[in-house]
Amino acid sequence: MIQPAVINIFEKAAKKAGKLLIRDFGEIENLQIESKSIGDFVTNADLKVEKSLLETLKYYYPNYSYITEESGKIEGDHNTIIIDPIDGTSNFIHGIPHVGIVIAKMTDNEITDGVIYNPILNEFFWSSKGKGSWCNERRLRVSNRSTLTDCLIGTGLPFGNRTYEGYLNEVDEILKTTAGVRRLGAAGLDLAYVAAGKLDGFWEKDLNLWDISSGVLLVKEAGGRVSKMNGEDWKVESRDILASNTKIHKDLTQKLSLL
Repeated sequence: MIQPAVINIFEKAAKKAGKLLIRDFGEIENLQIESKSIGDFVTNADLKVEKSLLETLKYYYPNYSYITEESGKIEGDHNTIIIDPIDGTSNFIHGIPHVGIVIAKMTDNEITDGVIYNPILNEFFWSSKGKGSWCNERRLRVSNRSTLTDCLIGTGLPFGNRTYEGYLNEVDEILKTTAGVRRLGAAGLDLAYVAAGKLDGFWEKDLNLWDISSGVLLVKEAGGRVSKMNGEDWKVESRDILASNTKIHKDLTQKLSLL
């Protein structure tokens, strides 16, 4: 598959910034770390990566709007580029290689293009509307498992002031009826793993758009389904998400929406 021009530009930006991320990965003694709240960190690496991404992307798209995790909203036209400089900052700080650079394009509240790049493992996930989902040169498809007891489900566990009543019940319900639950610590990459068939489903609450923008498109273009946890349509302003291979989506929705 020949990559669309926007994906080529996103790849250029992500791989340039990825060199900065690799350089700082595992160098905990050299990181400047600030805590935004309990368990919610920002490092000087986040800021350097975001700066590099903005410099490259603004060169090609100077009139676009931007939404970034660290810089906030930059007003422009009706096209918006969404950036998460390091998806999985806590993993990054602790030397766990489940981290990614996330870039997505949104036009009129529809995500049309997105990439997630893990420079540590050299995994470049990308998707564009109607073009499928890919990792490097490999086409991605969601899994074909239809029985929950055979399925591995990803999630994100809340921490600090993000905890909410009932989340342990959610985990308990899914654990009892599946092959297991994984909490990998980077929602965007977790969704990419659903698209790749490594995870059969994923759910999480209290997410920001930059966490999951590219991941949502990856799942859809790989043949999966994305909704809110209660089964309602997922929208860009939604704060919770449920993604799966479609065959188990109804079962997951029933279990999570009743709690």
